[in-house]
Amino acid sequence: MHDVVEEVARLHAGGDRFALATVVGTWRSAPRQPGAAMVVAADGDPIGSVSGGCVEGAVVTEALDVIASGKPKMLEFGVADETAWNVGLSCGGTIRVFVEKVGQS
Repeated sequence: MHDVVEEVARLHAGGDRFALATVVGTWRSAPRQPGAAMVVAADGDPIGSVSGGCVEGAVVTEALDVIASGKPKMLEFGVADETAWNVGLSCGGTIRVFVEKVGQS
């Protein structure tokens, strides 16, 4: 989490646009708990983590859309126990991630 806070401070001080993705809810098993965060810079560079496997890539893609549109999104990812390994997760569960734009322009 320390890296995320430092990156938010650095990007904000530089006036850069970026997105902040935060885990706001989990059900059953989840790799990260509520409060876990990831910063995605306008160039797509992520710092931090909100999950694992293909979920991280999907959050980066959605974050870039949020930066471009300025409209926040609530994302939900769910995986059944039987298919969790197929998408790079160790177990089934559901997470909800809120993505918001931060910065000017």
